Amino acid sequence: MKHIFITGINGLLGTNLGHELLSKGYHVTGLVRNKESYKGNTNENLSLIEGQLFDDFSSLFKNIDVVIHTAAVTDQGLLDYSDYWAINCNATKQLFTTAILCNVKRFIFVSTANTLGYGSLKQLGDEKSAVNDLFKQSYYTKSKIETEKYLIRNKHKIETIIVNPTFMLGAYDSKPSSGKIILMGLNKKIVFYPPGGKNFVHVKDVATGIIKAINKGVSGEKYLLANENLSYKEFYKELNYLVNQNPIMIKIPKNILVMLGHLGNLLRKLRVPSDFSLTNMKILCIENYFSNKKSIQHLDMKYQPIESAVSEAVEYFQNKRNN
Repeated sequence: MKHIFITGINGLLGTNLGHELLSKGYHVTGLVRNKESYKGNTNENLSLIEGQLFDDFSSLFKNIDVVIHTAAVTDQGLLDYSDYWAINCNATKQLFTTAILCNVKRFIFVSTANTLGYGSLKQLGDEKSAVNDLFKQSYYTKSKIETEKYLIRNKHKIETIIVNPTFMLGAYDSKPSSGKIILMGLNKKIVFYPPGGKNFVHVKDVATGIIKAINKGVSGEKYLLANENLSYKEFYKELNYLVNQNPIMIKIPKNILVMLGHLGNLLRKLRVPSDFSLTNMKILCIENYFSNKKSIQHLDMKYQPIESAVSEAVEYFQNKRNN
């Protein structure tokens, strides 16, 4: 049975991926900064090692078949591109090089759908769509694009696959990360929502897609792991239905978001970290929609309704609050 090494195993995707791999009998080694931060299930085939991404893993990788790199800096408030480049690019290159030197069979890089061109409901974005100018201005996306290009250039050295998940939701979002979108609407009397929309996917489906890529993925290919394209209004209506709440729904005008973006840019110029930026606010106003046809055809993916992901995330957050 294959031995798998996962970075970021204590994150939303990493934890769910570890669970799925272990349920299928894989041996999993997960990298964490602190073992106490891991909130997932334990298993006799799971080993956790404490360390940093820049540690020397050459001894460990000699017994590893597949490296799955999920860890990344996703914080939208960092001020300089170098803050993203150090982890999302440089650390990835080091892991990739070590995997090559140790004869690891396959390297799977978890990127983002935002390195690909988004589309509308009439014409969805896919793996062949060129990234849009708006996302090129995002330091996070820029760092992922740079890393993807490096990996593809060197795919002849090791079997290399890139997966591009859209907006993931589900349980074990302990920080929380993407689950913040749920917490912003859960048990609220008033819900404010932006005018745009995005593609949502169950984190368990992303985990399944990665496992399928281990066995079915073609080296050098990218695979969008995506499911339902929803406006933010549609998403919050779905959340309201699932948790049986009826808040007042207020759409945030685009011009207000743009003003907040300009304010955020000003704060950044003053070296004040802020999640608000003109780029981020403009992104909230677009239809950021994608197709999952390639993953269905090439990886035999079957996607769950996004309602399942939202329900599991809500249950996780409620249990966490009660405990």
